[in-house]
Amino acid sequence: MIVRKLRLQRGWSQDQLAEFTGLSVRTIQRIERGQRPSLESSKALASVFEVDISTFIPEDTAMEKTVETPPERAEIKDDERAALTYAKNVKDFYQGIFVLVVLGIVFVAKLGPEPKLLLFFGVMTLVMGLQALFTFEIIRLPFQNMEKRIAEKKLGRKL
Repeated sequence: MIVRKLRLQRGWSQDQLAEFTGLSVRTIQRIERGQRPSLESSKALASVFEVDISTFIPEDTAMEKTVETPPERAEIKDDERAALTYAKNVKDFYQGIFVLVVLGIVFVAKLGPEPKLLLFFGVMTLVMGLQALFTFEIIRLPFQNMEKRIAEKKLGRKL
């Protein structure tokens, strides 16, 4: 979760972070889901985010420091964790809508423009669009930095 918070603060996608660190997107996803990063991954992340490597290494495996310096830790509070979870759920909602639209296009292309099929998908599109407008009180939500903006709105402050 710390990696996700730092990534969202900078407005980066998982693809961009993977490119900057030289890690795979799958590795970034695993680390964001809570899997412990390797030493090499921790070094790459610490370098990109300009924080101490101990930020990504759990307390029980962190090496002793020879110089006493306060660690630069990015702690995630409970309200931030809840806001990030909420933001992820909203993003998943939009991805679901996208999948339904793509399936509608495929069915129409495969079965032809039958009036009942077109009417069904037209009504479904209208219902989903109205649901999104009423739920989020927005007309259009850009997908770039969406998770960060939703989390900030939920928290009422910047991450």
